[in-house]
Amino acid sequence: MTVRDLLPLLPDPAELRARCRGIALLDSILDRHVPMHEFVRDWREGVDLATMDNGSGDQYAIVFDPAGVFLYGFDHESDASPWRDEDHEHWPGLLDGLPASLAPYAQEAEFRFEGFFDATVCAWRESGAAEWRCGPVAFAPEETDGAEGLFGLLLDGGPEAYAGFAEDYYGRAVDRGAVAAVLAGAPLTRRTVESLSADADFGAVVARARATGFGEPAGPGS
Repeated sequence: MTVRDLLPLLPDPAELRARCRGIALLDSILDRHVPMHEFVRDWREGVDLATMDNGSGDQYAIVFDPAGVFLYGFDHESDASPWRDEDHEHWPGLLDGLPASLAPYAQEAEFRFEGFFDATVCAWRESGAAEWRCGPVAFAPEETDGAEGLFGLLLDGGPEAYAGFAEDYYGRAVDRGAVAAVLAGAPLTRRTVESLSADADFGAVVARARATGFGEPAGPGS
């Protein structure tokens, strides 16, 4: 899979934002210290940010701006890595066609490494647009930009996919019902949180959820 295969599989921006928020909340319950996925509401005024960093050199960021959504990822082992040769250049066409309203994010200091925008995958969707777009990148059949490994979990969006990921990454059993409730955006209950992590601080989890715009918890006794 490359970004060209990714585009028709990406959900619409509202659903993508909901998936990012839910996955980030689940990660923060399972590991409040170093979650792989994070969601920051009002990262910039009126702009939300979802990120992933697996601690092994791969990462992504998704910017939800009123002008649209800018998505990029970096797979350090992919054929499209700018580190594949001494020239340290993006894969041809990677950023071609990026609209001016979203182009500043490719210059964002927070997304740069040693002053360079490290990316192997880029896609975007302007507000009001009917589909996702990318630059005119081309790959041979055996070449990849890392799109599947980076964004596969977001594409699935289901509880079984997240539970499988979490059990592998965090090395612990994960309650499918609790995962399903969070991914569905159901009001948080103490039972749901404790099913995911017996030592989680429910009040702290609720505060984190509110900070991301997840919603209100269920009433007392839930």
